[in-house]
Amino acid sequence: MRLRSPWPPRLPAGDGPPAERLAEALAGDILGGRLQSGDRLPAHRPLAWQLGIGIGSVTRAYATLERRGLVRSVRGRGTFVAASPNGTAQMLDLSANMPPPMFSDRALARTLARLARTVDPALFNVYPPVAGHIEHRRIMAHWLAELGVDLAPDQLLLTSGAQQALGVALAAARASTPVMLTEALTYPGMLSLARQAGLCVQGLPMDAQGLLPAALDHALRQHAPRRCVLYVTPTMHNPTTATMGAGRRRDIARLCSRHDALIIEDDVYDCAPDTALPPLVTLAPERTFYVSSLSKTLSPGLRIGALAPPQGFMQAARDALLSASLMIAPLSYAMMAQWMLDGTAASVRQSLRGEAERRRALAQSVLGPHLVPPPYDAFHAWMPMPLARAQAFGAQAARQGVTVSLPRPFMVHAEEAGAPAGIRLCLGPTPLPDLREALHRLRHVLDAMDNSVT
Repeated sequence: MRLRSPWPPRLPAGDGPPAERLAEALAGDILGGRLQSGDRLPAHRPLAWQLGIGIGSVTRAYATLERRGLVRSVRGRGTFVAASPNGTAQMLDLSANMPPPMFSDRALARTLARLARTVDPALFNVYPPVAGHIEHRRIMAHWLAELGVDLAPDQLLLTSGAQQALGVALAAARASTPVMLTEALTYPGMLSLARQAGLCVQGLPMDAQGLLPAALDHALRQHAPRRCVLYVTPTMHNPTTATMGAGRRRDIARLCSRHDALIIEDDVYDCAPDTALPPLVTLAPERTFYVSSLSKTLSPGLRIGALAPPQGFMQAARDALLSASLMIAPLSYAMMAQWMLDGTAASVRQSLRGEAERRRALAQSVLGPHLVPPPYDAFHAWMPMPLARAQAFGAQAARQGVTVSLPRPFMVHAEEAGAPAGIRLCLGPTPLPDLREALHRLRHVLDAMDNSVT
């Protein structure tokens, strides 16, 4: 046995059960590299005697470590440290922002079998209309109506995902404005689209509810008489998880109306009807490009987005969509229709809400005060911290076998001193046992960084 840390380990101070404190101490030694792959842990009874705890506590601690994949038990030989995260073990990825897979092989096979009997061959024999088939727009309109967004089918354009919808909205608005306002931290894909379009992008201060109305008012006055377009995510903001209250939403809509600003509302994370939180498109429909998608609320592989432009911009949006020439796959149309008509989509949406709550609670229990409690049902979480600390944290996390989203891509003005920054954690696609292990590794990194400061 090649133990590289003081033995027996010190139990962390606290009122928790001895088993939990012993598991945490041993996990810290393993993740910190003081115990290496292949090291054998002491037998249960001698360790319990040395630490002055019950043998059952040691047994439970070792079982916890085995569930986390940090140790392995070999009958008749003992308990050994498993592969070190610093070695060749697979990286745990918390950087991909998507929901967990909810469709089993059997469910997909059943759907495809039904489609084989019922699908309209015309879907595959002709190009679809630019805006999408009217029956599919009706289905999407019904889906959105259940979320509190009442739109007529002919107000909708179906796109190949939300990213294309955002690009089309920006292209349609571009003729009216050279300036895009947005939150100081925002979706990197939209930043890239705006910069490629040659727009001047200005990031505005935020608080726990997102964009500050006073900051928006000041920026709109600064740019007057030029018209601006505001890109904003009112619900489950990416990356900070901020969600605007009803009063904040009304303030934002009122300011944009007063200054004749356009709005691009990114609503891809809204998966539950909430009459207390009206979408901006319902408050200022005459100036709002509304964007939704099925990728974040149903299945990542179902890349169907929806764009509702203001009435005066419908033709410009249709022209931009036509020039993009990225059609939705006919099979995706057919699967969307099947799942929404037979109730599968509604069932999956409900299941995803429960899974989001479960994963959110897990992240909160492990990371505690380091994490901003996500206020809504989605699969990302936010740890605010200064840019330098966030960069160091990301590097340390990678050494522990965990990939996270670093802050720079989200920052509109990364060069500004004191600009808000942090780490986005994506809780969706990683299997739950791996997610639990990844979160514990991140907590170890945070504790180590805090201890090095003190």
